[in-house]
Amino acid sequence: MRENRKYRYIAAFILLILCTVFFFILNVCIGSVTIALSDIVRTLTGRVSNETFTRILWDIRLPRAVAVLILGGALALAGYLLQTFFGNPIAGPFVLGISSGAKMVVALMMVFLMGRSVRVTSADMILGAFIGAMVSMGFVLLMSRRVNSMSMLVVSGVMIGYICSAITELVVTFANDADIVNLHNWSRGSFSGMTWENVKVMSVVVAVVFIAVFLMSKPLGAYQMGDAYARNVGVNLRLLRVCIVIFSSILSACIVAFAGPISFVGIAVPHLVKKLLNSTEPIRMIPACFLGGSVFCLFCDLLARMMLAPTELSISTVTAVFGAPVVLWIITKRKKTHV
Repeated sequence: MRENRKYRYIAAFILLILCTVFFFILNVCIGSVTIALSDIVRTLTGRVSNETFTRILWDIRLPRAVAVLILGGALALAGYLLQTFFGNPIAGPFVLGISSGAKMVVALMMVFLMGRSVRVTSADMILGAFIGAMVSMGFVLLMSRRVNSMSMLVVSGVMIGYICSAITELVVTFANDADIVNLHNWSRGSFSGMTWENVKVMSVVVAVVFIAVFLMSKPLGAYQMGDAYARNVGVNLRLLRVCIVIFSSILSACIVAFAGPISFVGIAVPHLVKKLLNSTEPIRMIPACFLGGSVFCLFCDLLARMMLAPTELSISTVTAVFGAPVVLWIITKRKKTHV
């Protein structure tokens, strides 16, 4: 039995890695200008001096594909942390209003700072989004003490999201025409316009958080067994909960700052990965969720770019198409188990 599980884990990770590589290559090759893989290799190694291919690859497609890989993984990991924290299978940055809080503060920065020619760096955007995410998370935690039902907690998170979205829409009325266009495209969720500077900042932030979360694997495993068990094995529950809140908020902030709010990835991917592994152990779920999120977002971003080309769909539109059925399946499955 143990040997079978081991083979299943190995097969699952091989599948996830192969799918990540496959969709990454497709994202780089396919676009308004299709570039063969052999031409990409020759261009990257300097054996072909095609200026058009070089600019398309280095300035547009490669930074975007790397950003999708990083942010998709971060989004799925944030969802896994929130589901573990609240013990709720449909908890996620988008559902609980955390993404909306981060979006609100970033919108304020875009309109009132960037609109007045104040230079805002990528790090400033992440910090602003983190503050917004923490404000929303604070309200969710406050509501968690007032309500006993997890379903009511989710409803509270949705209401917080609506409030933040309403404030964001109000802010838009004070924006210049050029800012409204940029804010509208960003607020619907999009990976377009990524630069290597963006990739550098998000890589550092996500890598640090991923390592920290992975080092929390054992305490998270004990936490899943219940508070009493976790205390008995020496887990500092207060510190663990603070770390989960902060790390999930940082990941959510990083995603919103660069790509805007993206729906359903944080809910759907952890469940799909759980089914693939047939395990909930954090030491396996953490890297698997990251890879699963990367695969899911690379696939959805490819569809968003190509389905109605040259018009690009919002990434949230595509993720909702594939993610919403998973959420409905989770809800109906839970209802059956409680009957």
